[in-house]
Amino acid sequence: MMDGKRIAVVLPAYNAAKTLQQTYDEIPMDIVDDVILTDDASKDNTAELARSLGIHVIEHNRNRGYGGNQKTCYESALARGADIIIMLHPDYQYSPRLIRAMAAMLTSGHYDVVIASRILGKGALTGGMPLYKYVANRALTLTQNILMNAKLSEYHTGYRGWRKEVLEALPLDLCSDDFVFDNQMLAQVVNAGFTIGEISCPTRYFAEASSINFRRSVKYGLGVLKTSAAYRLNRLGIYRDKIFRK
Repeated sequence: MMDGKRIAVVLPAYNAAKTLQQTYDEIPMDIVDDVILTDDASKDNTAELARSLGIHVIEHNRNRGYGGNQKTCYESALARGADIIIMLHPDYQYSPRLIRAMAAMLTSGHYDVVIASRILGKGALTGGMPLYKYVANRALTLTQNILMNAKLSEYHTGYRGWRKEVLEALPLDLCSDDFVFDNQMLAQVVNAGFTIGEISCPTRYFAEASSINFRRSVKYGLGVLKTSAAYRLNRLGIYRDKIFRK
């Protein structure tokens, strides 16, 4: 626990057996009360390995997608009594050592949401992010900041922390089960007026780290633009997208 808050780390997993041990070994268990892994119908032994490490495991009987995986993670964390929930990819792309700092920002009372940004500092390109992804990230983030009247360094990191009140308030069931879920969730956060903090995070790009291909990246980018445009139209009272209905 930290400042009397129960902390859970959730791991949305798909074929993560090669990197799960490394990720788990760096989680600061002196402050983390619960580690939950949702296995999205992996084809390897991710679930078996997770259980051997003492992780609470939930297995999907079919692949529900990245967003669908997160929904299960968050539902489980709340059901198991978490006050602070940190979402970390088990592919060892992000540093688990930053959980302590992210949790401290959330328990301080200053922030409702904390995202670990690859763009603050030089972590993205130094860590091997492909140049086209870096350029797309910067272009999309600029567009989103304008449309959403926000000021984040990036919207696309997969390393995020939440106070339970945020997860309880957001209508996540209305969001996509695909990769654009992350972006829709942040748009809901901004729409609801929750406070967002950022922390600089190094990142690693290597063969075993999960990453979507170019085609899926294009689909994701279009989904991001659609989400930001829907947010702006919603704020103007012109069009009410389903994800902003509550």
